[in-house]
Amino acid sequence: MNQIVNNNYPPLEDVRKKMRVKWYRCPVSRERLLELSKRSDLQGWFQSLGHIFLFGCTGALTYYLFTQRLWLGFAIALFLHATVMSFFGLAVHELGHGTVFKTRWLNRFFLWIYSVFAWHNHRDYAMSHTYHHRYTLHPEGDREVELPKVPSLNPLYMLQLFTFNITGGFESAAIYPILKRTIRVALGKFPGDKDWIKDVYADCPQEHLKAVTNARVILLFHLIVLLVAIVFKLWLLPLLLTFAFFMGGIWRYLIGVPMHCGLRDNTPDYRLCVRSITLDPLSEFLYWRMNWHVEHHMYAGVPCYNLKKLYCEIADDMPKPRTLSSAWKEMRAIYKRQLKDPSYQFNTPLPETAGRLPPENQDALDISIGDLAPKVLS
Repeated sequence: MNQIVNNNYPPLEDVRKKMRVKWYRCPVSRERLLELSKRSDLQGWFQSLGHIFLFGCTGALTYYLFTQRLWLGFAIALFLHATVMSFFGLAVHELGHGTVFKTRWLNRFFLWIYSVFAWHNHRDYAMSHTYHHRYTLHPEGDREVELPKVPSLNPLYMLQLFTFNITGGFESAAIYPILKRTIRVALGKFPGDKDWIKDVYADCPQEHLKAVTNARVILLFHLIVLLVAIVFKLWLLPLLLTFAFFMGGIWRYLIGVPMHCGLRDNTPDYRLCVRSITLDPLSEFLYWRMNWHVEHHMYAGVPCYNLKKLYCEIADDMPKPRTLSSAWKEMRAIYKRQLKDPSYQFNTPLPETAGRLPPENQDALDISIGDLAPKVLS
């Protein structure tokens, strides 16, 4: 979300008034789309509590091995615990769309829980991510993701992602930039002069106060964790609840990078600017099914647990999902070519039968992004 502001772009207020991207969406019957768009409290509980349950299990195992002084087992368990926690930001993303639970207050309740643990200001994110969905990879309106992106495998960066992430980078959470950002927002300031969220709030300044409150709640929670650890001498508590989020992020990084990296910008076809990948069931669960990313952008009102079903409905009109390894090979090849030719953009191969024109008369169900957009952007 912390993209550099480009002063050559028009104000976002003008973008909202004048820019209309005529997106192509793969045809699906209205009856089937209504069915796939239904939210389920049962599915919501399974996804939301399931992730927290795994977090609790790995945390308990880490604590037990620490007390037994089984240091190798402790290190492995801590890495697994941090890996599970590194995906908490995906929970904030999907709960922010408001599509996980049928009962709205449950979406908001778990959104706060996950955002506090993940140091994730969901107010900032809702503002930024609304633009990302409406203008995906059209830089005038979407600077949450700007191309080109570098699919880095730099050894020092990989070491940070395997251990403790201090400085951060593309698709990774690091303690220094996140702590600095959270403190600045809590003090009523913007994250930084070069952060695109400053442009977002220039359009809607009244929303900034909500982000300030969010940042203060996050800081207060983690300060309480530290105080409890000091008072009761629970030295492992901050590691498990506060700092683990900045550790063991390698798997989250490898899965998260392919979603847009190496693809086209300024195209009205989600199939050309978004990438879906296949994953094993556990990784897909931890990633909150966002590996079906083309489907999510195309019909963002569909809950995450129905995205694979949506793909099956529109598969004849879609590119075949990449595997994780093939996606990385594709991105690296694109990156190397762009080093020689910066103007090069990759064209995702589409089926011969694939449609290329925007369907006419798309209604509110087609273009829904759930409850993501703050009222001021509705």
